[in-house]
Amino acid sequence: MIKSLQVELAQRTLTITTGLMAKQAAGAVTVQYGDTVVLVTAVCEPKPREGTDFFPLTVNYLEKSYAAGKIPGGFYKREGRPSEKEILTSRLIDRPLRPLFPDGFRNEVQIIAMVLSADLENDPDILSIIGASASLVVSNIPFPQPIAAVRVGLINGELVLNPTNKELETSQLNVVVAGTKDAVVMVEGQAGEISEEIMKNAISFAHRSMVPVLDLQEELQRQIQKQKIEVPQEAINEELVSQIRRAFEEKIKQFIVIPGKMDRQEKLNLIQDEAITQFGEEDDLKGKEIKAILESLEKEIVRQLIIQDGIRADGRSLTEIRPIDCQVSVLPRTHGSALFTRGETQALAIVTLGTTEDEQRMDELEGETSKTFMLHYNFPPFSVGEVGFLRSPGRREIGHGLLAERSLKAVLPKAEDFPYTIRIVSDILESNGSSSMASVCGGTLALMDAGVPIKSPVAGIAMGLVKEGDKVAILTDIMGLEDHNGDMDFKVAGTREGITAFQMDVKIKGISEDIMEQALAQAKEGRLFILDRMIEAISSPRENISSYAPRIFSIQVKSDKVGVVIGPGGKMIRSIIDQTGVKIDIEDDGKIIIASSDEASAKKAIQLIRNLVEEPEVGKIYQGKVKRVVDFGAFVEIIPGTDGLLHISQISHQRLRRVEDALNEGDEIEVKVIEIDKQGKVKLSHKALLEKPPEERREREHDEHHREHDDRTHHGGGGDRR
Repeated sequence: MIKSLQVELAQRTLTITTGLMAKQAAGAVTVQYGDTVVLVTAVCEPKPREGTDFFPLTVNYLEKSYAAGKIPGGFYKREGRPSEKEILTSRLIDRPLRPLFPDGFRNEVQIIAMVLSADLENDPDILSIIGASASLVVSNIPFPQPIAAVRVGLINGELVLNPTNKELETSQLNVVVAGTKDAVVMVEGQAGEISEEIMKNAISFAHRSMVPVLDLQEELQRQIQKQKIEVPQEAINEELVSQIRRAFEEKIKQFIVIPGKMDRQEKLNLIQDEAITQFGEEDDLKGKEIKAILESLEKEIVRQLIIQDGIRADGRSLTEIRPIDCQVSVLPRTHGSALFTRGETQALAIVTLGTTEDEQRMDELEGETSKTFMLHYNFPPFSVGEVGFLRSPGRREIGHGLLAERSLKAVLPKAEDFPYTIRIVSDILESNGSSSMASVCGGTLALMDAGVPIKSPVAGIAMGLVKEGDKVAILTDIMGLEDHNGDMDFKVAGTREGITAFQMDVKIKGISEDIMEQALAQAKEGRLFILDRMIEAISSPRENISSYAPRIFSIQVKSDKVGVVIGPGGKMIRSIIDQTGVKIDIEDDGKIIIASSDEASAKKAIQLIRNLVEEPEVGKIYQGKVKRVVDFGAFVEIIPGTDGLLHISQISHQRLRRVEDALNEGDEIEVKVIEIDKQGKVKLSHKALLEKPPEERREREHDEHHREHDDRTHHGGGGDRR
């Protein structure tokens, strides 16, 4: 049975349809907005996964090339490994859904979002979040209430709902907000140094705007009315809980406030070993149960200390930031480097400056694009004192890298002012909370150390939340223990002027506007504090880039001169490269970028190019080459690609019967431009550069003598007249 409902959203129709496609999935919907269509399916295993103590949810977002009328590139001509956009959108769908599933639900769930049609105006990511919720709503999978998502932009000072891709190019804000009717559950985006007030208003505007989409899903659910899977209540061994509490509660309280992460964890691990020895009786299932009880007791104690006593595990106050250490120029041969340490989190940030050849080329639904700024985040296992496989970057690494990249993008110089490709690598050397924000701080320091003229320094901070009933505690600069046992992870990055990026995830049913406002205000205070520590290490970008970095210069020539610079079969450009050893990149609009580690070589290449594209000037003298001889003169090339006519009368003071008496093809001759007509035709003279013959000089002197005599007579001069 096909059901289709629609609603107007930002002057466009949003349509959700079920029962048409993928009918064997537990739930399947298509979501259409404009001409963008996404199919989202949800499938659930009938039984819980044995031995699992977490909810096994998998989300995959897939972009089909046919959606944009394209055939994939490469040898195999089919979609391959997921792109960064697909990985990031998969995370974007997953994050607002995961905390809303019932506690104790252990059936494996897979959600797949496939882009079937892309109009290149409406991003499929918002539709995929809505579709994921709707597919769960119409399925038998237990999902208590629908969620919706919208995007908000800020254009000419006005908040705009679901701006198109083109509108986003001029938007000062790009934020995705997901929520239920009651609260916001996820925020992610970037901005151009906006205020906390604008940010709060944008989130509130987004939450109000998504209500019609939530109503639509509720109506769809009423029409489908599918029976949901029963979630069994987890059996709790109350006697075992009481025994473990009596035996270890005081020890946990004592150990949980040990300041050092590794020391604290070592003591807590001892408690776990002791509890298993005492109560486990070498039973694997009993051992897992004991670990779960201890983890729950640890979480309870951490939260009680914060809510009731205002005490954090490492002894800080709720708004206190861990000790910060900033160092720059820590590596000798890199273009820029910094070591940022905050508490037990440490990021080594390295900046490398490259040329246009180093840009990242991407083939996406929207077309081929390139990136001149990249931030790559790495999280090796030693950063948390563990042994692990070194694999290619996972979803977490890619997501954290993008967040840090967005944070810094707003302050980078324009390409015309700084024509470099910039890559930052953030290697996390230690981790105890908020390594992505440490990457922002370290990245800023490394950029300034590299001499990149950023607009302002950027710092980032992670905010946490503990909420018990009406009691709320917002934590500044959370560490790993508080992230794990808390209710919110809200990362905010920005300059002194405003916010540049943000990301919020929650583990409860949502966040109220009051909590959001307080968290933003507290984050600003923390951000300013960190910025003060950072500028003590380096207050502004270095005046010069590293001597090991390439020198890049750009010049602009007329587009019709590009062929002249390249030459037949690339002969001219290769000649310049061979002479100077530089790298040259030529764009269709006539922009030429020259890169070299030797500044003198780059300047020599620039001069050679300027000589090629030079425009003729009246009165200027050129060393030309005779290209063609005709009866009335010769055509002389004065600039590569530019000829002028040297008329037979302008070759010599003497009368010539034939041009060949003075010139032949291939001869070099010095000429002067005497005229450029309206059609751009150039007239040359060699005669103007020659001295006149003796008889002409005598005749000229005689004429000048008579003119002088006539002038004296005309003005009444001369002694004879008196």
